[in-house]
Amino acid sequence: MRLATELEVDLVEISPNADPPVCKLMDYGKFIYQQKKRDKELKAKSTQITVKEIRFGPQTDEHDYEFKRKNAEKFLKEGSKLKAFVFFKGRSIIYKEQGQILLLRLAQDLEEFGKVEAMPVLEGKRMIMFIAPKKKGK
Repeated sequence: MRLATELEVDLVEISPNADPPVCKLMDYGKFIYQQKKRDKELKAKSTQITVKEIRFGPQTDEHDYEFKRKNAEKFLKEGSKLKAFVFFKGRSIIYKEQGQILLLRLAQDLEEFGKVEAMPVLEGKRMIMFIAPKKKGK
């Protein structure tokens, strides 16, 4: 403590549980600043994953399907996750099989751009499927 006051620096306890406790002489304000700077750099390097949605009906036409497939392809190339779902209105819930076939066909068409994270699951009036982009290194 005497040495810290002589050098006009702070005495920082590094490991309080050690025997004897480990301390370090340093400028505490500078240490905190560098730690925040390091944390900020790590945060900047991490990527934010966005989730894009594509909505189909159980009787989606071929042209509409192709248009939405191209958009899904673009989203996966950008690195976004894809949430594809078939929305059933009213009594169209009787076409569950058609909705599942549509989503599986989409998964098969986008196989080279992404991999299926979750197979089609019916949740209320929606059948949802998630596709994650493939890594760029592969």
